[in-house]
Amino acid sequence: MKPAFVIVSLLISAVGVCRGPVAASPASDTPPNIVIILADDMGFSDLGCYGGEIETPHLDSLAHHGLRFTQFYNTARCWPTRSSLLSGYYAQQIHRDALPGVRGGAGGVRQSWAKLLPDYLSPAGYRSYHSGKWHIDGKVLNAGFDRSLDVRNQGNYFTSNGNLIDDVPVKAPADEEGYYTTVATADHAIDCLQDHAANHADKPFFHYVAFIAPHFPLHVLPEDITKYRDSYLDGWGEMRKSRFARQKKLGITATTLAPIEPDLGPPYAFPDAMEKLGPDEVNRPLPWNELSESQQRFQATKMAIHAAMIDRMDHEIGRIIDQLKVMNAFDNTLILFASDNGASAEIMVRNGGHDPNAAPGSAATYLCLGPGFSSACNTPHRRHKTWVHEGGVSTPMIAHWPRGISSANELRHTPAHVIDVLPTVLEIAGIETPKRPDGAEIPNLPGKSLLPAFAVDQTIPRESLWWMHDGHRAVRVGDWKLVGSKGEPWELYDLTSDRAEQNNLASKMPEKVQELERVWQQQTDSFIELAQQTLDDQPKRRRGTARPSKN
Repeated sequence: MKPAFVIVSLLISAVGVCRGPVAASPASDTPPNIVIILADDMGFSDLGCYGGEIETPHLDSLAHHGLRFTQFYNTARCWPTRSSLLSGYYAQQIHRDALPGVRGGAGGVRQSWAKLLPDYLSPAGYRSYHSGKWHIDGKVLNAGFDRSLDVRNQGNYFTSNGNLIDDVPVKAPADEEGYYTTVATADHAIDCLQDHAANHADKPFFHYVAFIAPHFPLHVLPEDITKYRDSYLDGWGEMRKSRFARQKKLGITATTLAPIEPDLGPPYAFPDAMEKLGPDEVNRPLPWNELSESQQRFQATKMAIHAAMIDRMDHEIGRIIDQLKVMNAFDNTLILFASDNGASAEIMVRNGGHDPNAAPGSAATYLCLGPGFSSACNTPHRRHKTWVHEGGVSTPMIAHWPRGISSANELRHTPAHVIDVLPTVLEIAGIETPKRPDGAEIPNLPGKSLLPAFAVDQTIPRESLWWMHDGHRAVRVGDWKLVGSKGEPWELYDLTSDRAEQNNLASKMPEKVQELERVWQQQTDSFIELAQQTLDDQPKRRRGTARPSKN
């Protein structure tokens, strides 16, 4: 197979940081570098280029000079998305999310053939780096990465305690004043890039940068919250209206705006957390005018911290971009940016607990966004992280590659999914899917290369997209989506005009429901059959859930 970077090149031819900048000039015929940046719990509309009011100039610039996908999907949860992104398989195929009667989930172990992207890229000469969250089974370096910062500490942004460097635990210094995980993640990424420029400039690189932000706890540098402190006092309803208006103007959506579901709270109830957080916390997205002034301030402050965390993440992405430019790698680097799931309605208190007297966003606090502003962050879609309605599984996706994408500031409307990233990268790098060590074929990758959509706005042909998480399930065939929450009957939506999932056609079109249900069940059964082949390799303490209802 002729490397796609050669084909694309033929078509389009008709900051000082850390130790200081290190430059290198790659040869014009080198394969492209790959940088995948993943946010954690960020909503569909949080970026400026997707309708948000948060200042994200660096990501907006990538979008302005690249592409924005309007119907890109994740798996609705952190660890399944990461496994799917780097393996190219649905997480359930490789024991990384639960199936009926099959052990798996967050503690599941991939089959020996379920390699991650670095193992595909290494034979082609790539070096691979990881900075940030892992949340995939096994050690990072064993997955083919040459260097890694594994941010295991996800409960306190202000200490490195519990993290790993190259799979070795970090010894946190006694005084970590000024430490912040988002900055540290970028520092590590930049250090890897500088080392690459100095010592491996003749090789292409893959860098997986997985920020924790803006995942709870809502922790923020004090100087970052200032610009947003009073920005959200008008409430989540007004925020949604403003974002939706901007989205319509940008052409991001053609749907209606999903109304807030006032009776839908967090996916998991933690009554003790509500007691610790005090009377200003609310676990339902009530009308803003029904909240007390104190409650409004508390909720608006949480959203301000969420916004500041994204603002800071964008700033750190800007530093990484600066390093790519200094080492003359920017033009030949494909940068992909997405979020692992929709914004979260969760409310809980973990780790060190919550001190209600401490400054909001400080290390002594443990705040979560909650269902009100989560609904606003997922504008215009319905529901949140863990659900497989559009609000849970929709993500912004930016693709930027000056040498390989000639279009700029354009939208791509094809439905796509994180399972498509690996086959896209393999085609760009000209890499064939390898066989098992015994010579047998590995299971077919379910995703599709998005390379044709990089050239023009077109729909990538596929049979279906499939979801299952926490008892929630869905399938998309063309523009039809069948979706059901745990224990609830199927709902049917025509996504050509109703991505807000408001006009349930299930009762009017029972034959279409049955047709899509068969597709979902056939896919589920095939995944179960595949996973059962290696069931004995799974940790015995993990068990699957009961088979979801078919109704």
